[in-house]
Amino acid sequence: MSRKIWLGVGLALLVAIGLGLANYKSIILFLVGNLGKQEIAENQEINWARGPETAPEGERPPNVIVILADDLGMNDISTFGGGIASGLVKTPNIDALAARGANLSQAYAGQATCAPSRAMIMTGRYATRHGFEFTPTPNGMIRILEMFYNDGSRPHPMLRDAEAARNTPPMAEQGLPGSEVTMAEVLKARGYHTVHIGKWHLGDTDEFSANAQGFDESLLMASGLYLPEDHPDVVNAKVDFVPIDRFLWARMQAAAKFNGGPMFAPRGYLTDYYTEESIKVIEANRNRPFLLYLAHWGIHTPLQATRADYDALPEIKDHRLRVYGAMMLALDRSVGKIMAALEAQGLADNTIVVFTSDNGGAGYIGLPEVNKPYRGWKMTFFEGGVRVPMFVAWPGRIPQGTVMSDPVAHIDLMPTLASAAGAATPADRIIDGVDLLPWLTGQRPAQAPHDTLFWRSGYYRAVLHKGWKLQTSDLPRKDWLYNLVADPTEQTNLAQANPQKVAELKALLAAHQAAGRGPLFPNVGSVPVTVDKTLGDAATETDEFVYWPG
Repeated sequence: MSRKIWLGVGLALLVAIGLGLANYKSIILFLVGNLGKQEIAENQEINWARGPETAPEGERPPNVIVILADDLGMNDISTFGGGIASGLVKTPNIDALAARGANLSQAYAGQATCAPSRAMIMTGRYATRHGFEFTPTPNGMIRILEMFYNDGSRPHPMLRDAEAARNTPPMAEQGLPGSEVTMAEVLKARGYHTVHIGKWHLGDTDEFSANAQGFDESLLMASGLYLPEDHPDVVNAKVDFVPIDRFLWARMQAAAKFNGGPMFAPRGYLTDYYTEESIKVIEANRNRPFLLYLAHWGIHTPLQATRADYDALPEIKDHRLRVYGAMMLALDRSVGKIMAALEAQGLADNTIVVFTSDNGGAGYIGLPEVNKPYRGWKMTFFEGGVRVPMFVAWPGRIPQGTVMSDPVAHIDLMPTLASAAGAATPADRIIDGVDLLPWLTGQRPAQAPHDTLFWRSGYYRAVLHKGWKLQTSDLPRKDWLYNLVADPTEQTNLAQANPQKVAELKALLAAHQAAGRGPLFPNVGSVPVTVDKTLGDAATETDEFVYWPG
């Protein structure tokens, strides 16, 4: 946060003291919002680069579309028999995509928060290889969250390292190193036109932006509102007990940027806008191979839906849940429109479409069923935080209705898509992901793609090895051991009963850590997350919790 804003906050505190501190939070949020806003120009039409007017003769490599949802819980879609509001909100288009190809039924996010997962999708490499381990946050956000979170109402305080904060560069400069080779760079070398639409969150400088990391064109989410708060077609659901949510409402705007240009207003509701622009990209590139990375903001907070989608769910009586469900309608509609556009352009049979989420659903939105039946939330390594849907459709190559039950992860996407495109992955570095095509196309090798998967966020680490999963943390100092084959929802902690298995898995974690590097940037803040309660539920000293660093 700029010096100007903090001077304003300091003045606000002096004023609040004079008022008996009664309204200091409101004053701080007002100043954060009004001093941190930027000028937003009118919407600008995007003139997407066009491929040739006619398709070249002969075979061409498949187009690739990666659709990434944000904070999507396993129970937010109806594919697995659930759905929002006890199944009232169906996701027929996402369900159809899953049925069209392969359902990777034990798929894992690279991390339990968004940005590191995105880095692993792009590179096929663990954060311990490149150091992009913590999620960058807007300038000043951690300090504001600490003020709001530590109000005496919670059993465990949020922790902030002031020295680390002083040594951390601005959010735009916290990026995936340009020396990393991304999916876009790999496919571009194969002759693909590469397009990014939506969230990036991997830095925004000449080294770190999507354009710098291999994308020919980038329509960037430049702030965090789906529509202006006072737009006549929006329905808002503010979550006042969530410090993150209150900061986002105060600070964020509805804004986009194209290829690093000035900020301008999106045309309509953000999910629909990204979808409409994606359809234009598909049409413009129908005669050449392309990569479209559609990184939706939906269904991340702030909770905002179109009035039409909200009105489509009158049977949901809880306002916040109804808005959340309406946001899901827009995301599902996006998938349907993308698939319809491929059909209309005659590209459906030669396009690989991937759908997944960056991590599990967030407990801080106060909706308890988003990750059902799994425990935990975003910002934990329990299954609810890292278990994600992953569907891969490629007609003619991946049989319809394929179910792959082996553990796989985000790191597998880059090498798999490179293999499908006939592109070479970098030979000068370790690629942790595995090409999954032999398993997806029916060859079914006897060996599973992975014996072991790893996660790390500072002092909190996890490993999954041949069905056994260990989480271990320094804060609180505790181990959690589960046999996922017998206990897939992590109900019974076997750490004390099986110290030999704990030691075995800790040795794997130690070797993984020794072979890698530390984080690029320091851990500025750690937030306590109650495993079995949402942030809207009153927590007690006896509730199981973890601290999430970074």
